[in-house]
Amino acid sequence: MVSYAAPSAPAAVQSAAAAVVARQGGVATARQLVSWGWSTSAISRKTSSGQWQRLHRGVVLLHSGPQSWRELAHAALLYVGPGAALSHSSAAFVHGLLPRPGPLVEVSVAHERWIRPTAGVVIHRPRRMPFAVGRLRSVGEDATVVDLLHRARGTDAAVQVVAGAVLKGLLPDRILTEAASRTQLRHRRLLAELLGPGSDAIESPLEFRYGRDVERAHRLPRGATQVRQVVAGRWIRADRVYTGKGVRVELDGQLAHPFGATDDDVWRDNSVVLAHDEITLRYRWTHVAVSPCTTAVQVATALRRRGWPGNPRPCSDGCAV
Repeated sequence: MVSYAAPSAPAAVQSAAAAVVARQGGVATARQLVSWGWSTSAISRKTSSGQWQRLHRGVVLLHSGPQSWRELAHAALLYVGPGAALSHSSAAFVHGLLPRPGPLVEVSVAHERWIRPTAGVVIHRPRRMPFAVGRLRSVGEDATVVDLLHRARGTDAAVQVVAGAVLKGLLPDRILTEAASRTQLRHRRLLAELLGPGSDAIESPLEFRYGRDVERAHRLPRGATQVRQVVAGRWIRADRVYTGKGVRVELDGQLAHPFGATDDDVWRDNSVVLAHDEITLRYRWTHVAVSPCTTAVQVATALRRRGWPGNPRPCSDGCAV
């Protein structure tokens, strides 16, 4: 059992110390330990013997076992000091926006403060410190999404950030408001396209690419996105439905369908044919990202067979359309 205060300290002090350490995930600063009755030499003996672990200058983990991510996060916050908050990938992990926190703990603090670099921690100093919440103090969800968007490399990564936020239930207007407060922001136009008025319900980079590179680039009709219907007594949802034309498109991204169509996908496709006499076209990443023109030819052919009077347009001189 770890002692959080000097043995000679009054019981009330020991109890208060234990409560503070519990809130801090088993981590304390050297200054706190001294205030609870530990001498600097006693702290040094504890860390030198391996009973405690020195994580950063003046920050100690009060046990000898493996270090958890939450302990490392608390240690980073204590090291950076007042006003600090987890941010970027670390805050995204806390909020459930990312499944993993990343190899380094990321912390933001007010721009006017300078903090000595320390191993395992990335320190950000934004011009405007975002609002932070929680016992494991973290930048709010909307600001975290905008932070991740700003450093996303490429369109697909940016779409993935925004789509993940929307799937989690974050409000588009709040994300847009946070984005508007930033003087510098990469992918600003893309964000407005994804979340602004009249935007489609995009849930993945694959869906975004389909709308941009297959539909719009080849002047195909705009399909309704994420359409929910009851078929054979079950709720189903289609990625794209060309209403009134008897054609729907299912986009099987690697994350949702890593091994291709599932049994439920096959059941859904067959049920739609029987109930609505609709054509279901199913595409994966390579069909949309690598050969969008060939995909557009297939979609256009299906639409024309179901009565679409229009004509697709080639997107370039070498386009298959």
